[in-house]
Amino acid sequence: MRRKEKQIMDMNEVAQILEQAQVCRLAMVDQGRPYVVPLNFGFRDGALYFHSAPEGRKIDVLKADPHVCFEVDELVKINKAPQACDWGVSFKSVIGTGTARMLETPAEKKTGLDIIMAHYSGRAFDYPDEMLAKTAVIQVIIHEMTGKQG
Repeated sequence: MRRKEKQIMDMNEVAQILEQAQVCRLAMVDQGRPYVVPLNFGFRDGALYFHSAPEGRKIDVLKADPHVCFEVDELVKINKAPQACDWGVSFKSVIGTGTARMLETPAEKKTGLDIIMAHYSGRAFDYPDEMLAKTAVIQVIIHEMTGKQG
């Protein structure tokens, strides 16, 4: 990171940003070209979880190349000023890399969905077997991540 004074070194604070964020942007490489999608997600134990339809561009891209980059951010406030060049934004963000894998068993999928649903609702749900069969659940094992605040 170029501006070391903005780096968040405390990994508990980085985890807190992930736990509070509402949207995660997942970046992939599709035949040598960048592809990014905003997703609902969950975070636990060094991994991110996403759900999806079992087919589509995102699934095809992840099967071809499971290496990903992700980003979440939290806008704290806009800092207004009389001059345009003096405006700024207070924010917190996390960027990281990882490897995606499709969860296969109903038990794995349920765990992943529980993590996603807990992120937004704080509770667990029941998932009918037919819905689990029609849902892709993606786990991204995080290899590295950094936090930044400004």
